[in-house]
Amino acid sequence: MSESESRAAVATAAASGLPPSAASQRAAIGAVERLSTRVAFFIAGLAMAAWAPLVPYAKARTGVDDGTLGLLLLALGAGSLVTMPLTGAIAGRYGCRRVILLASAVVCATLPLLAHFSGVPAMALTLFVFGAAIGTIDVAINIQAVIVEKASGRALMSGFHGFFSVGGIAGAGLVSAMLWWQVSPLNAALSVAVLLALLMLFGGRGLLRYGDDSHGGGSMFVLPHGIVILLGALCFIVFLAEGAMLDWSALLLVSQRAVDASVAGIGYAVFAAAMTIGRFNGDRIVQRFGPRPILAVGGACAAAGFLLAALIPSAATTLIGFALVGFGCSNIVPVLFTAAGNQKAMPSGPAISAISTLGYAGILTGPAGIGWIAKISSLPLAFVVLGLALIAVAASARIVAARR
Repeated sequence: MSESESRAAVATAAASGLPPSAASQRAAIGAVERLSTRVAFFIAGLAMAAWAPLVPYAKARTGVDDGTLGLLLLALGAGSLVTMPLTGAIAGRYGCRRVILLASAVVCATLPLLAHFSGVPAMALTLFVFGAAIGTIDVAINIQAVIVEKASGRALMSGFHGFFSVGGIAGAGLVSAMLWWQVSPLNAALSVAVLLALLMLFGGRGLLRYGDDSHGGGSMFVLPHGIVILLGALCFIVFLAEGAMLDWSALLLVSQRAVDASVAGIGYAVFAAAMTIGRFNGDRIVQRFGPRPILAVGGACAAAGFLLAALIPSAATTLIGFALVGFGCSNIVPVLFTAAGNQKAMPSGPAISAISTLGYAGILTGPAGIGWIAKISSLPLAFVVLGLALIAVAASARIVAARR
């Protein structure tokens, strides 16, 4: 059956009120769906990163101290943690398209409000809603990605996540550039919201009108079990490592390597660039060698990067270590999401929700954990602990690859 014939079969079934068969759905997935998935990942990265340059302006506008700002920012994470465990079942019930489009509309509506409100309660509530929408998009696009990858019969997940990285670079760079050009925070946020809406109109055509509905209309929340617990734990470690790079790489360079604070951001830039390059090459590696080397070699590479950065007192060596962390971590999470979509212990939608939630918990709790270790000992020792944790990720390669 040709792609056009398959699409016609799906459309006919939808018009008659009957659900299309799984085979028809699978056959109807093609280039349009792959493009829409890439656009959706780009949008998710752009939307999340666009908020980061606005944070100092929000702090000044609300007049809060650093401690209160930290509590405000927790509202964003809390919103994500509330919706992430539910999104798999919701997407299975209503389809990835509806979920992604609705959540994207909420992002477009709330981002300008984050650049406008000056009251703490209004900011907290808006951050919660913004975080809820971001968390929903993150899970739904990964569900879409798993379905599209399965239908394509080849590795695509790393490339999809690569577009998320590019979106993040574009979002942070675009908003920072507009603020540097003296555009007001509100107008900058409105511009990004319009861009997000246009991108979604362009890329929404291939979003899937169904999700993983194998849960059979059961409970909206399913506790992870079986191999999904291991996948979630591994996601927690890798996201914790990524969060540590975001929050602590510059401080390590300044406090331990005598790098000037004005250029210490180069540490995260090196990490992010290496991760992006790694993701856009990851699909070819997975296609040729399978997922096991990604976890084994990638985990070992990232572990070596943290140990190198922590133990050798040289700024240049530390930057090399950060690059190794970026290359090593780049394709681990995409492989874990693919594994969550392929495992049989529980439905793929709730499984992806579960590991997304656990991974995001790593981002939220990681900075505090690293800070606690640094306080009682040293920041380099905290990086050593991360390196040891990533060795455990490498050691899990055989188990995860065997259960795909």
